[in-house]
Amino acid sequence: MNIKLESAFFILIGVIALIEFIWIIKTEKRLKRFFLGKKAKDLEDIIFLLKDDIAKLKKSKENTEKELIEINNKLKKSIRGLETIRFNPFPDQGSNQSFAIGLLNEEKDGLILSSLYSRERMSIFAKPIKAGKSEYELSDEEKEALSRAEVR
Repeated sequence: MNIKLESAFFILIGVIALIEFIWIIKTEKRLKRFFLGKKAKDLEDIIFLLKDDIAKLKKSKENTEKELIEINNKLKKSIRGLETIRFNPFPDQGSNQSFAIGLLNEEKDGLILSSLYSRERMSIFAKPIKAGKSEYELSDEEKEALSRAEVR
């Protein structure tokens, strides 16, 4: 029984050695194909070129990130909310020729433009808005325009 066990063990070792030998031959063929016609100096040059390209990509990424932050900061300050309310302040005259326009950015800064129209004259008002509030009294129509202009 020991002889059979020893024979099986040697056969198993032989099969493993054969598999490893085939794997080594395949690996050598792949390496020869990879390095075909190339010298070590060529590969070294390629590695340096790739290193330079990676450095350029990192620099470009950093610049893009900085620009994106700058654009986002500008976007927050740009007018993003806009609403117009038309109304008739004098029911006995005309139609909805008067208006209130709310213009706000993300930080709720901006202004309210309003116009009061009558047959004799037209008045235009501009009221600055800071953090959603005005230091000037707002009419109901101006408050509505301001509320609707808030960026959500």
